[in-house]
Amino acid sequence: MTTKEISGVVLLAWRRNQLSLGGRSVDLDWLLDIGGGLKWSCLQKLFLEPSRKVKLTKSLEKLEICWRKHLEESIPLQYLVGYCPWRDFELEITADALIPRQETEILVDIALSIRSLNSSGVWVDLGTGSGALAVALARALPAWQGLVVDCSPNALELARRNLEKLAPNAKWELFLGSWWEPLKPWWGSIELALVNPPYIPSAIVEYLAPVVRDHEPRLALCGGPDGLSHLRQVINGATQSLSKGGWLLLEHHHDQSEIVLSLMKENGFKDVDYGSDLSGIKRFAIGRWF
Repeated sequence: MTTKEISGVVLLAWRRNQLSLGGRSVDLDWLLDIGGGLKWSCLQKLFLEPSRKVKLTKSLEKLEICWRKHLEESIPLQYLVGYCPWRDFELEITADALIPRQETEILVDIALSIRSLNSSGVWVDLGTGSGALAVALARALPAWQGLVVDCSPNALELARRNLEKLAPNAKWELFLGSWWEPLKPWWGSIELALVNPPYIPSAIVEYLAPVVRDHEPRLALCGGPDGLSHLRQVINGATQSLSKGGWLLLEHHHDQSEIVLSLMKENGFKDVDYGSDLSGIKRFAIGRWF
């Protein structure tokens, strides 16, 4: 990777010029960090000492092209840069998969806090997309067997690349198909399942910000008329797929907690509970199958 040294005066002038075109400073600073290799802490030092010199891994001209595409075409910066930091690693990201959100990290935290988990077992990431959840589980539970599922061949290939790079020594397999169906040989032996399914009601999808609506895959966003179509499939299928005592952890829309928890109880799940996102909103459903 080549680097180019420039003065802080030049960089800060460039930054002001880009922000005059529009957009949020937090997004431009993210681009400088992930796209240009200039850490946020180094940028803050420049405000105090603009005479300092800094190194960039990408030229200001190339960064400006990314910024203008983001502003003019509402393309997510993660797709333009091709990477996204998540937990303690950096994922390759393409338009074939949903951009992993920070709050989804909590789903992993909840899973790893379950005291009844054995030292080894079988975990599942259904609808893996970029492989974010799968990578996190593979790194945290290296003695476990991982089963990674997606119905998109391109998304599954993206997950493969991320797993090979970020969890090369873990045990995992990839399966192309819909939810539990490709895992029939494993039914009854799965001890932990994490799922972040499409859950946005179809009518609401049309009102999402263009950066999401026009660029992230509808397949990973739209949850049917009420947003619960895929959640129902996952919960129903879990009853024959999980082992006795196995856990199911789901992410859902901000207003679906009550109905998702009810669906889990109606299907025979025990120890049903919820988890909250970074804003304190109930966004995760937890249940154990017996």
